[in-house]
Formats: sequence, C-alpha cells, structure tokens
Amino acid sequence: MTVTTFPGESDTLEHRSKVGWAIQDALAVAHRNLIGLSRVPTTLVFSTIQPVIFVLMFRYVFGGSIEIPGYRYVDYLMAGIFVQTVTFGSINTGIGLAEDLSKGLIERFRSLAMARSAVLAGRTIADAVRNLIVIVLMITVGFLVGFRVHTNVLGLLGAVALMLLFGFAMSWVMALIGLSTGNAEAAQAASFPLMAVLVFASNAFVQTRTMPGPLRAYAEHQPVTAAVDGVRALLNGGPTAGKVFTSLAWSLAIVAVFAPLAVRRYRRAS
Repeated sequence: MTVTTFPGESDTLEHRSKVGWAIQDALAVAHRNLIGLSRVPTTLVFSTIQPVIFVLMFRYVFGGSIEIPGYRYVDYLMAGIFVQTVTFGSINTGIGLAEDLSKGLIERFRSLAMARSAVLAGRTIADAVRNLIVIVLMITVGFLVGFRVHTNVLGLLGAVALMLLFGFAMSWVMALIGLSTGNAEAAQAASFPLMAVLVFASNAFVQTRTMPGPLRAYAEHQPVTAAVDGVRALLNGGPTAGKVFTSLAWSLAIVAVFAPLAVRRYRRAS
C-alpha cells in the first residue's frame, strides 16, 4: 500500500516526530530525577528549612521594626520569600548536573540516541516539580504565621504559576553554571554570590526606596524584583497586569538566552 503525502507534509511529520521524541526523552529524564528525589527526601527537607528560617526571622525578629505603607509586613514579606525560595532552589539544578558530569553520567547520556536538550530539560522539569512541592509547603507556613491572600483563588494560582516559571528560568542559568564548573562544590560556590546579589538587592524584604541611589536603580530593574512585584500584585491586589507582564518577560527572556547556552555547553561537556 502506497501512502501519498502532499508537498511539505513529510517534513512536517518528521519535525513533529523529532519534537515528540524530544519531549518523551525530557519526561523520561525528569522521571529519573524525581525517583532520585524520592529516594533522598532530605534534599526536599533542607530545601524547605532555609526559607522557613527566613520567614520566622523576618516575621518575628525584624518584622516589628519594618513598616511598609499599605501592607501588613507579613503579606509583603511572603511574596519575597516565595520568589527567594524558587531562586535559591534553582542552585540544585546546577549542583545536580555538576554531579552527573563528574560521575560520568553526562557522557553516558550523550552516547544514547536521545535529544541533546532532554537531559537539561528533564532536570529543569523535575526541579519545577520540586519547586511546586516546596511552594505549597511555604504557603502553609505563611498561613501559620499570619499571611493571607487578599485577592482570590485565581490570584493565588496565578502567583504559583509565575513563581514556577521564574524558578524554571533560573534553573537554566544554574544549569549553565553547573556544566561550566563540572564539580558540585564549585557549582555551589559559583552560584551563591549570584543568587545573593539577585535576592538581597531586591524588593523581596524591604522597599527599594530605602536603598542608596545606584543600588536602588539596580534593585528596581532586575529579574527578582520583577518576579516579586508580579507575585505580590497577584496575592495582595492593586495594579497587576503590567507587573505580571514584566515578570513574564524577564522569565521568558532568561530561558531564551540561557537554555541555548546551556545546551551548547552540554554538547561540549566532558
């Protein structure tokens, strides 16, 4: 039996087949990483302990001396904590890839008939699932210390989606760092200064108007501040569309820049 195809149809089917296989490969790698996470639950526990400490410290130690016009400080704080959690959580992507590289797993993956992007995409997808679990836990902790959502359920779900997208974007940055260092300790050491500059020089915990001029200019025009603004607007109300759009633009731009760079570095990794 002869199958007749129209001009260009075979190319379309081949393209779809390649995309389909790439997606399947990425999901298979993500499943592998999630199985590894379930076998080492301490990773999830320690991913939660640090943000919980920050919540308690800022809520009960510093919170009484910080005033934010128009907000209860706990409601202002939690949006910053949520974004901080997924930002620092992305370091695990770099560490995990660096470990795979040092153990020779990357070489084994590269020898298999699978999409080049699958190892990295699978890792970032698995880390997005881990971020979702941690976010749910942090929302629970937030409610226990007095945090409240002042919009609605859709606002809360939108905020969670925005956090997951930002965490996914930062995972690609950390993937590039992890593959470039090739060592778990070096990956962690290289990641923390970048994360600290992004998170602490932002509006996650205090308003940027309290900062010196040059620092304020930087803090108001960097991705963590944009993500916090978007999440905060979705949770607390007020002008929302512009802040959400800016956060989405930052996240998509980061993926557009760092995903190809990470895939290229993966191809050259040894």
